[in-house]
Amino acid sequence: MGVVVAQVENVVGERVLIAVQAVNISRLSTHPVPTVPGTLIVVAGAGPKDSNGAGKSSFIASITALLGDEQWRFASGAKAVSELLFNAELASGAGARQWASADHGYIVGVFAPAGMEDFTAAKSVDAVAGEDGELFEVTATSGGAVTVWLRVNQEAPHLEIRWREGVHLAAAASEAERVARADELWASLPRSAGRRDVVARDLTKVLYGDRVRCVSFLSTSVRSKVATNLLSQPLNEISPERVFEAIAALTGLDAELEQEREARRDEHAKRVRAALAGERLAEFEAESKALLATFDRRDQARVRLAGALRCWRGRQARRLADAAGKDEALAAELARHQAASEAAAEAIALVKAEIGTLKEDTLDRSVTEARRELAALQARAGKLDADRAVAENSADELRGMIPTLEEARRFADGRDVPTAERELKEVGLRLNEALKALGVADRETASAQAALDDAEGGPAAAQLNALASAGVGATGLLDALDVAEQARDQGGPVEDLRLDDLRGWPGEHAVIVDAAQLGAAAAALAELPGSVLVSAAGVSVVGAFDGVATGREARIKAAEQRLNRALDIQETAAQAVRNEEEAVAQAQRRLEGAKAGVRLAELERRLSERRARLSELTAALEELVPRVAEAERQAGALDFRARTRDMEIERLDGRRHRHEAERAQAREQEAKVGAERDALRLEALAADWGGTVETAGEWVRALPEEERGRTADEWWRAAERLLDQALRDTFPQEEDEVPEELRFLLQERSGSTAREQATFAAVCGSLASYLRAQEEYEKHQRRQIEAQVVSRQRDLAAADKGAEEAAQSTAVHRAALTAAIRARLTRVAEEFEKLDSSYGGYGATLEFPVPPAPADPEQRWQWRVTPKWRRGEGQGYVPYNRRANTALMDEKAVKLVCAAAIASSGGGHLCLVLDELGRNLGKEHRREAVALFRRIGETYGITVIGALQDDMEPYAIDACGQYIKLRRSSDAMPYNEPPVIVGHDQHADRVRALASYVDRTAENA
Repeated sequence: MGVVVAQVENVVGERVLIAVQAVNISRLSTHPVPTVPGTLIVVAGAGPKDSNGAGKSSFIASITALLGDEQWRFASGAKAVSELLFNAELASGAGARQWASADHGYIVGVFAPAGMEDFTAAKSVDAVAGEDGELFEVTATSGGAVTVWLRVNQEAPHLEIRWREGVHLAAAASEAERVARADELWASLPRSAGRRDVVARDLTKVLYGDRVRCVSFLSTSVRSKVATNLLSQPLNEISPERVFEAIAALTGLDAELEQEREARRDEHAKRVRAALAGERLAEFEAESKALLATFDRRDQARVRLAGALRCWRGRQARRLADAAGKDEALAAELARHQAASEAAAEAIALVKAEIGTLKEDTLDRSVTEARRELAALQARAGKLDADRAVAENSADELRGMIPTLEEARRFADGRDVPTAERELKEVGLRLNEALKALGVADRETASAQAALDDAEGGPAAAQLNALASAGVGATGLLDALDVAEQARDQGGPVEDLRLDDLRGWPGEHAVIVDAAQLGAAAAALAELPGSVLVSAAGVSVVGAFDGVATGREARIKAAEQRLNRALDIQETAAQAVRNEEEAVAQAQRRLEGAKAGVRLAELERRLSERRARLSELTAALEELVPRVAEAERQAGALDFRARTRDMEIERLDGRRHRHEAERAQAREQEAKVGAERDALRLEALAADWGGTVETAGEWVRALPEEERGRTADEWWRAAERLLDQALRDTFPQEEDEVPEELRFLLQERSGSTAREQATFAAVCGSLASYLRAQEEYEKHQRRQIEAQVVSRQRDLAAADKGAEEAAQSTAVHRAALTAAIRARLTRVAEEFEKLDSSYGGYGATLEFPVPPAPADPEQRWQWRVTPKWRRGEGQGYVPYNRRANTALMDEKAVKLVCAAAIASSGGGHLCLVLDELGRNLGKEHRREAVALFRRIGETYGITVIGALQDDMEPYAIDACGQYIKLRRSSDAMPYNEPPVIVGHDQHADRVRALASYVDRTAENA
């Protein structure tokens, strides 16, 4: 695979970046963003409150990753690039609930030759979203446009790279569809390195042939390591050391300085190895000397171990002889204790027999029977007393209910329950009839009131109101008529005249109008069909009528008389209802009184029963009291006899306990003496000695006079002392490697004297075995020590030589690096001079003395760069940290940044990316500084991309070569809206093609 990658290098070549598309990168929109190469591109923002939150830093950071800015540390996998992926929690307050963070995304760049003209826009949207995803129709595939896709992953590998000739961007109608389309296009692209993709460590070599295509100043919010930004604060406030760091980051000197530090680390490591070799030789010689001393001590340990075994033998003989004498004395004492135990046992048997005679069970049965009879009588008396209390309580409750029932019974007036129920039913029927009569009277009153209202309003009221609104004078026809007195007399009383008598006469809704206003009246009554107009010109009928009525005053008078009669009838019916309701209430009270009389009779019957039961319980209780008293007397007498007997038995038990204690003491002493004899372990001692008691005595008697009187403890202390000395001689240090068996025995041995004695023989045997095994090894070790000393002396000589060669190599590398740094800084100074002279200055240069290399291998080689410039024609150079006006400082800082970028480009196209562009520039100098960036970029073919804040936007929008504004209107929106792009490009076809593509995408969205 490495061979395949090496064969594909510099895919982009001399092409320049003309378009960028971000998918799932921060909150950036997926719309493609065209870029104009070789000029100043400013990136502004419109967030929910200000320019913050629109994703400017993420946008320019994605461009630096695409262009291979080494500050991303591609050799280490570029893990920091994955931090650019969309994070729902950071993108929106509600994003963690409504959106999901992206596990991968894409940074897509379109590169084309600087002078390329042979491409046209695709003919239709179908071509844009076609199977190959090509945006333009490129006539020449070799040397034409190429699209590079960077897949950014949350997990390793964090970067994967693919590319294809032509322009291939993700096009679709919405953001979600463009994201899905990006995954499809990625899958369709060929793998860049055979069976796998190119990853971060090969990005710059494969895409750009290890040429520097991008230098940048990015903010801390995007990348953790931030180079000093010469434009972030006044130039005279930046130290010479930080000025050099900024130039080193722009010109790629960081890597070379890191190599120099690695060389110093290597030299230091080799010097440390040489010192360690000398220390190891001295240490080995010291160890060898100590080892030989150890061998001598082990010889002494063998002698002392033999002495320890002899003393152990003497202890065993003395113990066996002493134990035999003590066993004879213990045997006589055991016989005395056995005789005392037998005498106590005989006395115990006599006392037990006497106690058995007293414990005859006739008295116990009598006491038990008397107590049982007493308990039964007491229980019966208690039950009778409880029943009597219950009967008394029940009688009291019944007596308390009688007054209330007697009070209620008086309302019955001597009626029984059936009579009261029948009267209540009859009164209820009369109440229902009265309610019905009241309902009929209410309906008649309502009808009479309606007739009165109708008579007062007139039958043609609606027509008269409509004509009055139209300004036409009119009078109701029926209101204008009056019935003659003779007609009334013939027709009956006036109050008998009703509207129904005139049904069928169409004059009910007729009105009289002037003939001249007939047309206007007809128009006014158009919404009232059925109206009749009467004039001198004739009668005009608009609709039909149900009846007629004449004489308005007569109608009103008749209606009033009808209403008065209805009201009188209604009042009479209401009074009848109230009377019947009172009769119903009276009947209800009589019924309740009759029912109370029935309940009172039942209550008196129950009370009589409770009184009879109470008399029976009282008589039974009086009869039972004497029997209880007699039972208590008998039980007390039997208890006294039983207590007297128990006291005698207790006295005999005390005597028995004393005899048992004597027997127990005798047995205890017997067992103690027996245990002492067993503890002597004569058989075990004889086995340990390896003979009989007689042979042990003979061995002791054969000892010299000074040793013959030693006790077993004295023999033991001597043996223990010799063994400890032998162990210390064999293993003088605690960390010595003790054999596993011996280590286990020593651990078991510690803690008590008994355990030490129990394991003494095993420890001696294990130590003797170890010393025997070490004898041949020690002889071999003596020969090996001599050979090792010679070998380590040779290693020390080789390490000293390697350290000397590393020091020489570091000096040569530092000299070469010094020359390279001076050459790079000299070129920056030359470009600084050219830019200053070409753009309004009198000349500028850099001063950079060579600093001494640090002694600490971990410390960075710190250089100092001091910018200087002339303030007038023919004057000398003045250091940058002298007092100067703000405009001059801002101008020199811009020129110095551009000079470093030009020096690092190597003659090829370069992209300079700046975050917070012009943040420190004064308001009066911002436009000039931005214009200077544009002029320098267009002159030297540098694309300057700068993100700026709101206060910088008015100055940069007119002076830049291209303006990009990222937009996000609300914190609730996790993604940006389509960006606003304004630019100038000599390749008009490409601009129109990109604009057409963006427009179509926005329309489809």
